[in-house]
Amino acid sequence: MATPTGNNAILTGKKLNVLVYSGTGTTVDSVRHCLYTLRRLLAPNYAVTPVTGDMILKEPWMATCALLVIPGGADMGYARTLNGEGNRRITQFVRRGGKYLGLCAGGYYGCKRCEFEVGDKTMEVIGDRELGFFPGTCRGGAFPGFVYHSEAGAKAARIDVSKETLSIGTVPTQFRSYYNGGGVFVDAPKMQDKGVEVLASYSEKLNVDPGEGAAAVVYCKVGDGAAILTGPHPEFAAVNLDPQANGPEYKEIVDALAADDKERTDFLKACLSKLGLQVSQDSTVVPSLSSLHVSGLDTDDTLDILASLAPSLTNEGQKEYLKDENDTFRIERPGTWNLNDLEDALPEGSSSSHEGIVDYKEVIKRLVFHDEIPSSKITPYFNHHAFYANLRQYQSDSKEGASTFGSKLMYGEVLTSTNTILEKNVKLLRQLPHGFTATATVQVAGRGRGSNVWISPAGSLMFSTIVRHPVEKIQSAPVIFIQYLSAMAVVKGIKSYAKGYETLPVKLKWPNDIYALDPEDPEQKRYTKICGILINSHFMSNEYISVVGIGLNATNASPTTALTALAARYATPGAAAASPITLEKLLARILTTFEELYTRFLRTGFDRAFEAMYYEDWLHMHQIVTLEEEGGARARIQGITRDYGLLLAEELAWDDRPTGRVWQLQSDSNSFDFFRGLLKRKV
Repeated sequence: MATPTGNNAILTGKKLNVLVYSGTGTTVDSVRHCLYTLRRLLAPNYAVTPVTGDMILKEPWMATCALLVIPGGADMGYARTLNGEGNRRITQFVRRGGKYLGLCAGGYYGCKRCEFEVGDKTMEVIGDRELGFFPGTCRGGAFPGFVYHSEAGAKAARIDVSKETLSIGTVPTQFRSYYNGGGVFVDAPKMQDKGVEVLASYSEKLNVDPGEGAAAVVYCKVGDGAAILTGPHPEFAAVNLDPQANGPEYKEIVDALAADDKERTDFLKACLSKLGLQVSQDSTVVPSLSSLHVSGLDTDDTLDILASLAPSLTNEGQKEYLKDENDTFRIERPGTWNLNDLEDALPEGSSSSHEGIVDYKEVIKRLVFHDEIPSSKITPYFNHHAFYANLRQYQSDSKEGASTFGSKLMYGEVLTSTNTILEKNVKLLRQLPHGFTATATVQVAGRGRGSNVWISPAGSLMFSTIVRHPVEKIQSAPVIFIQYLSAMAVVKGIKSYAKGYETLPVKLKWPNDIYALDPEDPEQKRYTKICGILINSHFMSNEYISVVGIGLNATNASPTTALTALAARYATPGAAAASPITLEKLLARILTTFEELYTRFLRTGFDRAFEAMYYEDWLHMHQIVTLEEEGGARARIQGITRDYGLLLAEELAWDDRPTGRVWQLQSDSNSFDFFRGLLKRKV
């Protein structure tokens, strides 16, 4: 694989993703428990997201992955999917410094050999495993009674912690952990010379021969990386278990687990810290969803939207609802609500009533329509007056007559995802006008491309805008270019935010990510990601309706860097102090820039002037890469095509002279890994 050498910039993919395998062999409950617990312990420093077997096999996930997690289930299913290429990639990832966490079945799978229920012909599983991070056998079930897809064999297993091997944070001496079918790591204490450390042991008599010791959780050094494998399920929180699931004895198990929840959490934090992850010492509490506020520069526009929704509304008593494909909204008309009502947030199905896993589809969202600009008392974390004032100013300065994008706004202090709210609710989407924008202070279920989920802590600018693209413009202004326009809007919006910001080193990574020169390491010219863009499109009523979702690190220093840090270092002297970054002003600037670019695009298409504008902020010109699916051929990036935005790559001979052959390459969003100079051709 070649390293990019055609320019001086170095693209760095900080390891921000914690990937939880959710493919063949896993159980839904194990994946949900895993996601719930890891998100609480690792936010906002990492994006914890499920990945399929296909993603592990085909996507370049390794460059930005901090931890790969294989949860509970049945490890034979894992083997069917991952044996061969998948396990080769996982092993390479760990040996090169990556981290692996195997829970229960994932623990069996990470060993050299698995022995499960030997002698029981209905459940027996015996065989070698390819990963072999633990250089011995995992033997189970450690306790009797296991039944697939049942709580019959579940118990609150007593676990003794080896505190000397876990020196980070508060480490318990003992705790009870949910257990259901896991194994014991045979003779683990004898394998210290092979890089094995026992982190915890079972304290009760086992149903199988454990050899020396009774290792329940082990740490294994693997090349430059490491793996932690468990027999029990320390990721299972009692709050997510149903005490009525399996009779009165099961309630006693859940109660025991609840009593030891702090110790369980502390142990898991210590394990994650031992793997080198940055753990939130105070578990992140997922906030309750808040009301969604719809407002506009012209109050009549808000009322027009409400009127257009009328045929889709249903009445139940004195309440109105919009029951859409993904969400149900309770409609609050102007004059029918007051501030005290809104302080109750979501009275029906509210996520505040339960601390465990929340099914956000079941939570009724409160959609509040305003006939005047909302006051700061109603939305203390977003100043609507400041947003609309800045929007008016930028619109008045617009050479393209921008007047639409952002003029109708939905804001929620806490919502699932701006993209989900707009794109997954078709009844709502059909009635929302061109340029309608949704924004939030916090997203609890943000979306990204494939395994690249963008983290969205407070301080990020998160918004989604509706672009209604007329079908008659498909030839002259192909809809594919909306992704380029949105990325250009972010970069040009930042650089025109205020006088002195034009010097910020913010760049476009093809096709539509935004990178900035790392202010902590400027000498190395390392670029780090500060913005992700996700676009979903529908064809409705003779037009393409695209929902353009953007997540930008504005004032939040974690997880990479933020515009505030960039401005402090790179803006002209005094600019950052004179014009500090505010989310309201930044949103207004990007939206008006986006509208200006889009209006021009409808008129001219992606002409040579547009192409030149795009290249002004592009990272890749003349970058040398390797084309993996062309037999490792070297090529130099020459730009993009103006018809469909395909990447142009010119083949190079051994002496780096052009051969005359040129490839046109298409993005599938995840196969293009510029971090390592690697391109896969889309076929």
